[in-house]
Amino acid sequence: MKEFLFKISFYIIGIAAVLLFLGSYADGNTDDNYMHFAVKKPHNIILGDSRGAQGIVPEVLKTKLSVPFDNFSLNIGDSPYGQVYLKALKRKLDPDTKDGIFIVTVSPWNLSLNELIPNEEDFPEKRSPLNNMYFYDWTYNYEYLLKNYTRSWFKIYMERESAVGRSNTFLHKDGWMEVNVNMHKDSIAARTAKKTREYEVQERKNYYLSPQRLAALNEIIGFLRTRGRVCLVRIPTSKNLTDIENRKFPQFKKIIQDISHKQNVKYYDFSEDFYKYVYTDGNHMYKESGKKLTSRIADSLKSFRKN
Repeated sequence: MKEFLFKISFYIIGIAAVLLFLGSYADGNTDDNYMHFAVKKPHNIILGDSRGAQGIVPEVLKTKLSVPFDNFSLNIGDSPYGQVYLKALKRKLDPDTKDGIFIVTVSPWNLSLNELIPNEEDFPEKRSPLNNMYFYDWTYNYEYLLKNYTRSWFKIYMERESAVGRSNTFLHKDGWMEVNVNMHKDSIAARTAKKTREYEVQERKNYYLSPQRLAALNEIIGFLRTRGRVCLVRIPTSKNLTDIENRKFPQFKKIIQDISHKQNVKYYDFSEDFYKYVYTDGNHMYKESGKKLTSRIADSLKSFRKN
């Protein structure tokens, strides 16, 4: 028996060595979330869902505000405002942060729930990596890969950026999700029509602005205000989706304005400027438009700081 255990230990050590080797090549191609857990803890942060992940570019903020930013926006299923996101934020943010800048992006969807999901334990973010991760700043985050990466680890090595170039959805080290798709007008129109139909279905479903999510948003703002300056931002979408949101959630604008007033934070609502930007699918900004919007946000923050 001892001889058997001795021999099998070599196989176990060999397998572990292979996994350690493969995992060391994880990068922005690995999946849409890995890099959020494999970088230094930031002092300045961006929060939100996939609109924020694609639409706010940290490098532009860094250039205009002279401080680095981390975009900690994931997607509507993984990072809606709630207790899971708040817990993750507390682990993500550098604990020594004292004069941070925090951009909190809001939309009706990352503050809403389906009334068919009454219990918090059934909220979609309970299945998010934000809910099972402890370490957020390992250079090689094997915890993430063991818990949340479901493909063969050989894919990590074979699909790494240095071997195949950047994937169509590439997650930069600063958290920006760079999306590269066909931007011919016919392709944009087809994706926008599909996304519009999806949101029309959502409009008819039992979604409502959730008191739990709004309470969590207030908690997040309160937590961040003790560590720096907070601003709320509503990112534009195409006219079709903007109209759907305004019909579905007519009270949203006033609710966010009330929160910003009570919390004494700035609120920048760019939703009425939807016509100034280009979208990949009506819902998410094309990367060049994201840079343009981010520049406007930076200018707004600079102006507010001067005043």
